[in-house]
Amino acid sequence: MSAQASSSQPSGFGSSGALSHVYIQHPPLRCKISGARNIFYDDGTKQLIVPTSDQVFCWKTTPFNPNVTPSSDQIGEGPVLSIRFSLDLKLLAVQRSHHEVQIQNRESGDTFSFKCRSESERILGFFWTDSPTCDIVFVKTSGLELFSCSSGIRSLQLVETKKLNVSWYVYTHESRLVLLATGMQCKNLTGYQISSVGIVRLPRFDMAMAKSEANSKPVLAAEDIYIVTVYGRIYCLQLDKIAMQLYCYRFYRDAVIQQGSLPVYSTKIAVSVVDNVLLVHQVDAKVVIIYDIFADSQVPVSAPLPLLVRGFSRANAAASQLMGQNVEGLEGKDSNHGETVIYADEWVFLVPDLICDIANGVLWKIHLDLEAISSSSSEVQTVLEFLQRRKLEANKAKQLCLAMARTIILERRPVPMVARAIDVLVNCFSLSIKTGKHHMGSKVERSSTSGSNVNSAIDESISQADTSEKSPKQESGSGTHDKSIVKSSSVTSESEDNVSFAKNRGKSINVDLSSSEQNGGNLVGTDVSGDEAQPSVVRPQAPGSGSTALRTDEQQERLVTSAAISPDNLCSFVFAPVEEEMAGDPSYLVAIIVEFLRSANLERLKVPLNIYVLMIQLLARNENYAELGLFIMNKIIEPSKEVAMQLLASGRHNFQTRKLGLDMLRELALHHDYVLLLVQDGYYLEALRFARKTKVNTVQPSLFLEAAYASNDSQHLAAVLRFFSDFIPRFKSTTDHQTYSRYLAEMNTMVTA
Repeated sequence: MSAQASSSQPSGFGSSGALSHVYIQHPPLRCKISGARNIFYDDGTKQLIVPTSDQVFCWKTTPFNPNVTPSSDQIGEGPVLSIRFSLDLKLLAVQRSHHEVQIQNRESGDTFSFKCRSESERILGFFWTDSPTCDIVFVKTSGLELFSCSSGIRSLQLVETKKLNVSWYVYTHESRLVLLATGMQCKNLTGYQISSVGIVRLPRFDMAMAKSEANSKPVLAAEDIYIVTVYGRIYCLQLDKIAMQLYCYRFYRDAVIQQGSLPVYSTKIAVSVVDNVLLVHQVDAKVVIIYDIFADSQVPVSAPLPLLVRGFSRANAAASQLMGQNVEGLEGKDSNHGETVIYADEWVFLVPDLICDIANGVLWKIHLDLEAISSSSSEVQTVLEFLQRRKLEANKAKQLCLAMARTIILERRPVPMVARAIDVLVNCFSLSIKTGKHHMGSKVERSSTSGSNVNSAIDESISQADTSEKSPKQESGSGTHDKSIVKSSSVTSESEDNVSFAKNRGKSINVDLSSSEQNGGNLVGTDVSGDEAQPSVVRPQAPGSGSTALRTDEQQERLVTSAAISPDNLCSFVFAPVEEEMAGDPSYLVAIIVEFLRSANLERLKVPLNIYVLMIQLLARNENYAELGLFIMNKIIEPSKEVAMQLLASGRHNFQTRKLGLDMLRELALHHDYVLLLVQDGYYLEALRFARKTKVNTVQPSLFLEAAYASNDSQHLAAVLRFFSDFIPRFKSTTDHQTYSRYLAEMNTMVTA
């Protein structure tokens, strides 16, 4: 990949025509405060914190709302190295130095200071926990110290100590995982997960590091370590600048396994996670590479493309100036409104999906352009699988999948290729039903038939992907049962570690990397599937005539929690529209529908009756009555009243097809409908015999009498009258008997005359 993939010039807000798969949405959250000393991010409470000389201002970042109003708290004067709120927001802890942390009760204002017992110790950082054994953990050069807070927080009670010589550490609240670096090269890592279910110590492991020279000993830095959570699994990503690789380690209870590596093309990278999609920002090359590691794939989802800013045009910026609105700080350093510098030196990436521009005091949220991603690949099956796993924009992913399915059918792609695409959609829907993730749509029924009639009638079978996972022990060949410690956390919104940002007058930025900028998930328990629920993104709304429509779309987006497509959706939004647009021989569409029936039968999903009706219409239109008969006899088309009625309608010009419809009504015990159709066809005497045999008493006698009278056969009319007189009480006193008796008399008079 060349560094010329994107220009180093500023990218305009209005450059919507540029190609991009990842973008940040205008407007950002503005956090510029006069007199601000620094910017911190507290991943425990998901707040952006800006301290001044005697106050702290806080902005909630979840859900992301650019217009959120900050809250404020009074704090004492003094340096602020780090700051975090307790998880219940009742306490505020401020690190004043490398030896002291001050804890303040927000309600009473009481404070308490924690200090190192020895001058040789240094406090590297701290974090609050939801563990039942401790409330706050201090990370010191001598190890971990776990404390509980007493009521009134006038003291801390030491709960436990983990002795270790620590050089630096990385922590994320969502994972509840802290990694401690030890050794001369800082490549020996020890991990602890301190969560609501207890404390778990992970096996110590070493990071792989390439050497630039034979005798060199490179030192691993904290900024080269990222903790991310993808599909409920916790990974540690390590950047090796010598080998130009991003190594991937996955955590298990009894092992930490390296699971491949990703190539990097820049010595400076950043990592984001959006909707379980891993984004590796090649900062020097100014492009983003997208990975979906659900199936442990190390192939990028799409080609590397730049990160763009969307939602703000030069015209809007100019209008804002004329209106006297304050747009300062939204455009970066450039005086030309509507432009910003992408991947500026002042940008700090907050995993999972935030970017803090410390120079301008703004916070951006990263988004995926699912439409651009889906249109950039010709691998339909792969794109569908990718879209089906999306949760944040489930409705958009669902609509894109439906559009792709329609397109490949209209383009008459090879039937096996379309069949594989349909298998993806059907399998994903079946999985969503099994895992309870499908909430939208009508009631879903599973087929009660245990047989495989469709499979026996179709020779071709598409193999399905094995979605089961192996444990690291199984992968390594030991045969030990997998005891994965990765578990989906109940916290599914954005989470970040506490990262300090301060603009330095020198070349470097003072980023407090004593705690990393990453996210994670709960390690304790068993592994989870890739269908972990995610909250919907609350997008900022642009003013104008389209505001109401945008709100409606966002409400729909929040309602749809899964991109899974039901058989009803496929019938209504794929096959029915395609049938209207396709011209020529319908046999291709019939073949596609048969593949859909095969796939649905494998998953034991009940198919909507409309799909069978559509098949009959297509076959009859092409006069493929023999093939239609085989589909009926082999039960590829399931019997139903709707199917029988369509067979009768399509069999107007084919007696055998109409007979199939009549026979289906009898098989389904729809005797009333069967009798009515016999009468309509003129077989009223046979209908009478069948009605007497099956005890059908819901058909009006007038229908039989009218049919007999229309035949102009007095004997038949007399037989019908005698039948109803014998079997229906008080029939002789009805108007029907009187009327048709008079008609019979007239007919007999005409015969004798």
